[in-house]
Amino acid sequence: MKLTSTSFSDGQRIPGDFAFCLPDPVHHVCLGKNLNPQLAWHDAPAGTRSFALICHDPDVPSQGDDVNQEGRSVPAALPRVDFFHWVLIDLPATLAEIGEGEFSHVVTPRGKPGPQAAHGGRQGINNYTDWFAGDHDMQGDYYGYDGPCPPWNDEIVHRYVFTLYALDLERLPVEGRFGGPEVRAAMQGHILAEASLSGSFTLNPALG
Repeated sequence: MKLTSTSFSDGQRIPGDFAFCLPDPVHHVCLGKNLNPQLAWHDAPAGTRSFALICHDPDVPSQGDDVNQEGRSVPAALPRVDFFHWVLIDLPATLAEIGEGEFSHVVTPRGKPGPQAAHGGRQGINNYTDWFAGDHDMQGDYYGYDGPCPPWNDEIVHRYVFTLYALDLERLPVEGRFGGPEVRAAMQGHILAEASLSGSFTLNPALG
Protein backbone atom coordinates (compact mmCIF):
# COMPACT_ATOMS: atom_id res chain seq x y z
CA MET A 1 0.00 0.00 0.00
CA LYS A 2 1.30 3.45 -0.90
CA LEU A 3 0.34 6.86 0.55
CA THR A 4 1.07 10.04 -1.42
CA SER A 5 0.28 13.76 -1.30
CA THR A 6 0.29 16.59 -3.80
CA SER A 7 0.34 19.08 -0.89
CA PHE A 8 3.89 18.29 0.22
CA SER A 9 6.69 15.90 -0.65
CA ASP A 10 7.63 13.05 1.64
CA GLY A 11 10.48 14.12 3.91
CA GLN A 12 10.25 17.80 2.94
CA ARG A 13 8.89 20.95 4.60
CA ILE A 14 5.12 21.25 4.92
CA PRO A 15 3.90 24.50 3.31
CA GLY A 16 2.38 27.10 5.61
CA ASP A 17 -1.11 26.69 4.13
CA PHE A 18 -1.42 23.44 6.08
CA ALA A 19 -0.29 24.87 9.42
CA PHE A 20 -2.28 26.03 12.43
CA CYS A 21 0.31 28.76 13.06
CA LEU A 22 2.74 30.75 10.92
CA PRO A 23 5.82 32.77 11.90
CA ASP A 24 5.15 36.41 12.74
CA PRO A 25 8.02 38.90 13.18
CA VAL A 26 6.20 40.86 15.90
CA HIS A 27 4.21 38.28 17.89
CA HIS A 28 6.32 35.20 17.02
CA VAL A 29 3.25 33.43 15.56
CA CYS A 30 -0.05 34.15 13.86
CA LEU A 31 -2.87 31.86 12.76
CA GLY A 32 -2.55 30.01 9.46
CA LYS A 33 -5.04 28.69 6.90
CA ASN A 34 -5.07 25.28 8.63
CA LEU A 35 -5.95 23.34 5.47
CA ASN A 36 -5.75 19.58 5.68
CA PRO A 37 -3.37 18.26 3.00
CA GLN A 38 -4.44 16.19 0.02
CA LEU A 39 -3.78 12.49 0.53
CA ALA A 40 -4.23 9.57 -1.86
CA TRP A 41 -3.52 5.88 -1.58
CA HIS A 42 -3.53 2.73 -3.68
CA ASP A 43 -2.77 -1.00 -3.55
CA ALA A 44 -4.74 -1.68 -0.38
CA PRO A 45 -4.77 -5.39 0.43
CA ALA A 46 -7.67 -7.68 -0.31
CA GLY A 47 -10.02 -7.91 2.64
CA THR A 48 -9.73 -4.21 3.54
CA ARG A 49 -13.05 -3.12 5.06
CA SER A 50 -12.11 0.40 6.20
CA PHE A 51 -9.24 2.83 6.52
CA ALA A 52 -8.01 4.84 9.49
CA LEU A 53 -5.69 7.84 9.33
CA ILE A 54 -3.51 9.29 12.06
CA CYS A 55 -1.26 12.34 11.88
CA HIS A 56 1.05 12.84 14.83
CA ASP A 57 4.09 14.89 15.78
CA PRO A 58 6.62 12.70 17.67
CA ASP A 59 8.79 15.70 18.59
CA VAL A 60 6.66 17.55 21.15
CA PRO A 61 8.48 18.56 24.35
CA SER A 62 7.77 16.26 27.27
CA GLN A 63 7.99 19.28 29.59
CA GLY A 64 6.49 22.67 28.85
CA ASP A 65 8.54 24.88 31.19
CA ASP A 66 10.50 26.59 28.40
CA VAL A 67 7.86 26.44 25.65
CA ASN A 68 7.29 29.83 23.99
CA GLN A 69 9.08 31.69 26.78
CA GLU A 70 11.01 34.86 25.91
CA GLY A 71 14.75 34.56 26.38
CA ARG A 72 14.63 30.77 26.68
CA SER A 73 14.68 27.83 24.31
CA VAL A 74 13.40 24.27 24.32
CA PRO A 75 16.60 22.17 24.38
CA ALA A 76 17.09 19.64 21.62
CA ALA A 77 18.07 17.01 24.20
CA LEU A 78 14.69 17.18 25.98
CA PRO A 79 12.74 13.89 25.72
CA ARG A 80 9.88 14.11 23.23
CA VAL A 81 6.32 12.74 23.18
CA ASP A 82 3.53 12.25 20.63
CA PHE A 83 1.03 15.00 19.83
CA PHE A 84 -1.92 13.90 17.69
CA HIS A 85 -3.01 16.34 14.98
CA TRP A 86 -5.62 14.20 13.18
CA VAL A 87 -7.45 11.01 14.07
CA LEU A 88 -9.85 9.82 11.35
CA ILE A 89 -11.49 6.38 11.28
CA ASP A 90 -14.18 4.34 9.52
CA LEU A 91 -13.30 5.61 6.05
CA PRO A 92 -14.93 3.26 3.50
CA ALA A 93 -12.80 0.70 1.70
CA THR A 94 -13.89 2.24 -1.63
CA LEU A 95 -12.27 5.59 -0.78
CA ALA A 96 -8.86 6.35 -2.30
CA GLU A 97 -8.35 10.09 -1.76
CA ILE A 98 -8.94 12.96 0.65
CA GLY A 99 -9.11 16.40 -0.94
CA GLU A 100 -7.03 19.38 0.15
CA GLY A 101 -9.09 21.43 2.60
CA GLU A 102 -11.92 18.88 2.59
CA PHE A 103 -11.81 18.29 6.34
CA SER A 104 -10.30 21.58 7.53
CA HIS A 105 -9.95 24.99 5.89
CA VAL A 106 -9.66 27.41 8.83
CA VAL A 107 -8.61 27.63 12.47
CA THR A 108 -11.77 27.13 14.53
CA PRO A 109 -11.55 28.56 18.07
CA ARG A 110 -12.88 26.01 20.60
CA GLY A 111 -12.52 23.30 17.96
CA LYS A 112 -14.40 21.86 15.03
CA PRO A 113 -17.42 19.63 15.70
CA GLY A 114 -17.28 15.85 15.73
CA PRO A 115 -17.08 12.95 15.72
CA GLN A 116 -19.12 12.60 12.49
CA ALA A 117 -17.13 13.44 9.37
CA ALA A 118 -17.21 13.30 5.57
CA HIS A 119 -17.46 9.97 3.72
CA GLY A 120 -19.23 8.40 6.70
CA GLY A 121 -16.06 8.53 8.76
CA ARG A 122 -15.57 9.58 12.35
CA GLN A 123 -12.92 11.93 13.76
CA GLY A 124 -11.38 11.85 17.18
CA ILE A 125 -10.13 14.78 19.21
CA ASN A 126 -6.59 16.01 18.66
CA ASN A 127 -4.18 17.25 21.31
CA TYR A 128 -5.05 20.92 20.88
CA THR A 129 -7.91 19.88 23.17
CA ASP A 130 -5.31 19.52 25.94
CA TRP A 131 -3.12 22.42 24.83
CA PHE A 132 -5.95 24.97 25.02
CA ALA A 133 -7.65 23.48 28.09
CA GLY A 134 -6.81 26.51 30.25
CA ASP A 135 -7.39 29.17 27.58
CA HIS A 136 -10.71 30.97 28.05
CA ASP A 137 -10.98 31.96 24.39
CA MET A 138 -9.77 28.73 22.80
CA GLN A 139 -10.66 25.84 25.12
CA GLY A 140 -12.89 23.09 23.73
CA ASP A 141 -12.89 19.71 22.02
CA TYR A 142 -10.77 19.92 18.88
CA TYR A 143 -12.09 17.28 16.49
CA GLY A 144 -10.47 16.49 13.15
CA TYR A 145 -7.40 18.06 11.62
CA ASP A 146 -5.48 20.96 13.10
CA GLY A 147 -2.05 21.53 11.61
CA PRO A 148 1.45 22.27 12.89
CA CYS A 149 2.16 24.88 15.55
CA PRO A 150 5.39 23.80 17.26
CA PRO A 151 7.03 26.01 19.91
CA TRP A 152 8.61 29.04 18.27
CA ASN A 153 11.66 28.63 20.48
CA ASP A 154 12.25 24.90 19.96
CA GLU A 155 15.80 23.96 18.98
CA ILE A 156 14.60 21.16 16.67
CA VAL A 157 12.46 21.03 13.54
CA HIS A 158 9.31 18.99 14.17
CA ARG A 159 8.17 16.04 12.05
CA TYR A 160 4.56 15.31 11.13
CA VAL A 161 3.80 11.71 10.27
CA PHE A 162 0.65 10.79 8.33
CA THR A 163 -0.10 7.07 8.60
CA LEU A 164 -2.92 5.27 6.78
CA TYR A 165 -4.09 1.91 8.09
CA ALA A 166 -6.04 -0.69 6.11
CA LEU A 167 -8.26 -2.54 8.56
CA ASP A 168 -10.26 -5.75 8.51
CA LEU A 169 -13.11 -4.01 10.37
CA GLU A 170 -15.79 -1.81 8.82
CA ARG A 171 -16.22 0.13 12.08
CA LEU A 172 -13.55 0.53 14.72
CA PRO A 173 -14.80 -0.33 18.24
CA VAL A 174 -14.32 3.08 19.86
CA GLU A 175 -17.25 5.23 20.95
CA GLY A 176 -18.00 8.78 22.04
CA ARG A 177 -15.01 11.04 22.63
CA PHE A 178 -11.82 9.27 21.56
CA GLY A 179 -8.30 10.24 20.56
CA GLY A 180 -5.13 8.80 19.10
CA PRO A 181 -4.20 6.42 21.94
CA GLU A 182 -7.66 4.84 21.95
CA VAL A 183 -7.60 4.32 18.18
CA ARG A 184 -4.11 2.86 18.23
CA ALA A 185 -5.21 0.37 20.88
CA ALA A 186 -8.45 -0.54 19.08
CA MET A 187 -6.61 -1.22 15.79
CA GLN A 188 -4.32 -3.84 17.29
CA GLY A 189 -4.87 -7.20 15.60
CA HIS A 190 -6.91 -5.64 12.78
CA ILE A 191 -4.23 -3.92 10.65
CA LEU A 192 -3.80 -5.52 7.23
CA ALA A 193 -1.33 -2.92 5.95
CA GLU A 194 -0.08 0.57 6.72
CA ALA A 195 1.67 3.32 4.80
CA SER A 196 3.20 6.60 5.95
CA LEU A 197 4.62 9.85 4.70
CA SER A 198 6.05 12.69 6.73
CA GLY A 199 6.84 16.36 6.48
CA SER A 200 8.59 18.86 8.71
CA PHE A 201 7.75 22.29 10.07
CA THR A 202 9.24 24.92 12.36
CA LEU A 203 8.27 28.34 13.69
CA ASN A 204 11.79 29.06 14.92
CA PRO A 205 13.33 31.67 12.58
CA ALA A 206 16.79 30.39 13.47
CA LEU A 207 15.90 27.03 11.91
CA GLY A 208 13.81 28.28 9.01
